[in-house]
This record gives sequence, structure tokens and C-alpha cells, in this order.
Amino acid sequence: FKLFIELTGPCVLCFSELFFIKEPHDVTAMRKEAVILDCQAHGEAPIDVKWLKNGVKLVENERMYLFSNGSLYISEVESRRGDKSDEGFYQCLAQNKYGAILSQKARLTIASISSFAIQPTSIVVTEGSVARFSCKISAHPPPIITWEYNRVTLPLATERITVLPSGILQIHGVQRADAGNYRCIATNNASRRRSTEATLTVTPGSIKKERLPCIINGPQNISVSLHQSAILECMATGNPRPIISWSRADSKSIDVYNTKVLGNGNLIITDIKPQHEGVYMCRATTPGTRNYTVASANVTVLAPPSLVEWPESLTRPRAGTARFVCQAEGVPTPQITWLKNGEKVHSNGRIKMYNRYLTSHLKYSINTFYFNEHAYQLI
Repeated sequence: FKLFIELTGPCVLCFSELFFIKEPHDVTAMRKEAVILDCQAHGEAPIDVKWLKNGVKLVENERMYLFSNGSLYISEVESRRGDKSDEGFYQCLAQNKYGAILSQKARLTIASISSFAIQPTSIVVTEGSVARFSCKISAHPPPIITWEYNRVTLPLATERITVLPSGILQIHGVQRADAGNYRCIATNNASRRRSTEATLTVTPGSIKKERLPCIINGPQNISVSLHQSAILECMATGNPRPIISWSRADSKSIDVYNTKVLGNGNLIITDIKPQHEGVYMCRATTPGTRNYTVASANVTVLAPPSLVEWPESLTRPRAGTARFVCQAEGVPTPQITWLKNGEKVHSNGRIKMYNRYLTSHLKYSINTFYFNEHAYQLI
């Protein structure tokens, strides 16, 4: 920790800066499960720790109380409706005689799985063509999606069948034996849900005429958090069967270490990094010809806020001026908020805040004897 000494005549002021050793992090828990949200602060004792839920002071009870180090313990997580639910945003407020600091927000989510937002629908396709079913469901944590054919689990990938993690089932070169009932299964540690069944009807194929390539389901614009995975779908038809290839609009090479093709042309980018951002193009080409069609989508990489420059503690005389600087980066552009003793700072005649690009400045005209007796913080 930092030690600050201010000489004021015969008096010496000495104190240690208050800061967090541990802050709470997002957690997903099962109903009735025990949860611990960490909070440990360091500074001159005594340090008083309080917790806020959704910005309101939390009242301890026999089910929810603080450990001696400041961490919050919830013995049995409740998922009842309204204010009685334990779901929400939690923050730790630590205070000593010099000031207070407020931790980052931590979201407590109770594991759940909703009803299907999209369920597979019955389709009729020609033998030799392609079939596609989709399902979509909201769940915490994200569910594992599998598919069943006539109540028998399908493999995630074969030469003709591909199951995308996003809930898409693709069948290439449809055969008469593929006709039947299909349904989607979504599973997480909260529960398992089965969609309604959809019927695939296969009609006899006609004489195969040459057909130009056509992308029937191309990639969609997507925003992906840092280190997560992106799935770009590309499904095409044509006779002969088109060859699918991928490229970037900026002509940069595609990362071969974090990128792979899943099934018959879908692009999977794992462990997304800033350099993966850009426009990706799917090209379906008739073999041996120059006949092709293209579909494209933009991949945006979301990066959490991080501090490039942060404010330093200051000591100023009464009627002096203090200036704090904060610079942050992230995608989308971070919003900077200043706190004094855990409460939001507002501009007035003495306090001025202004931004230059991603840098925030706080200018403060002092009328207290020691400015250090108040803790300023940014979030």
C-alpha cells in the first residue's frame, strides 16, 4: 500500500490508502445453493464493510450475513419473484475514517432455462438438397443443444449432418431415409427442455440440371465478447454442389490457429481477440467454374473497460485546487463515473468534470482542511 505523509508545522499526518484486495465477481448459482461474494479491503483499521443490492443497503439476516473479512454469505439462494429474489447486482462498500470506496458490481444470477423462443418447423425438401432446422432458448448458464431424430440422439457432426452450438441443425445431401421427426434438446444444470417435433418430408429428386450456387443461409452480423466464440453460418445449394470458402474484406489472412470450419462451410472463431474484428465473406463457387455468390457479415469484438491511466491520491491546502485524471479503453466506449466516499459526484460550482476522447478529468476546489480525508474513486 502507499504511505502518505504531510508536514503541517509541528503536526505529522500519516495514513494508508484504502483499497480492495478482493472484489465480488459475477456468479450463477442453483436455487437453494450457498453463495459467497468476496470482499476484502485494506487500509487503516477499523474498516467498516457494508453491502448494497441494486444500489440499496442490504440488511443482514439468518440467511444472508457478512463474514469477518467482509465477504457476503448467502446460505440458500432464493429465486422468488420481485424484491424477494436474491438475483441482482451486489456491491461492497468499505469505509474507514479517511473515506469510503465502492467495489465493482457483481451480478448474481440463478440458474434457469426458459421456454423455447424459436422451435423447429416442418419442412418439405427435394432428395439431394439441404435441410435446416433451428431452435432458440434463453438459459443461464448457456445450454448445450442437441437434436433427436425419431427420439434418437443425432451425432453432433457427420459427413452430412452438422449441429451448430447456436441451435442449428444442417443436413446436406438429403436422403429418403432422413425423412422423419426432429426435435431440439436444450440442457443446462437447471433443467432440460425438449422442443416440439418437426417433420422432414423428402420428395423424389428430378433430373439434376445444372444450377448456379445460392447461399440459402449466410452469416449474420455478430458482437462477441473477448475470449468467447463466434459462429458464422454459411449454407449453400447448387448443382454441382458448390465449394464454400471464407475470406476477410480487408484482405487480411484468417487466423488459422483460432479458426476452423465446422461441417460443410460454417466458420467458428474461438478465443476471440481484437484482431479478429472485421467483415468476413462466405463465397459459394461452382467447382471448375467462375460462377459464385457471396454473403458477408461483420464481427465486432466487445472488450470490457480497462484503465489506462487512473487518479492518484493528493494532499492540497484549503482553497487549493485538485485535479484527477482517468483514462479508460474498451468496446463499446466506456462511460466514466466519479464517486466520492462511495457516492456519485455531480458537477457544481466547485466541481467540474470534462472528457477528452477517452480521458475524464475531475477538477475540485477545496474547502476542507485535508483533501486526503475523502476517498475519490472512478468506475
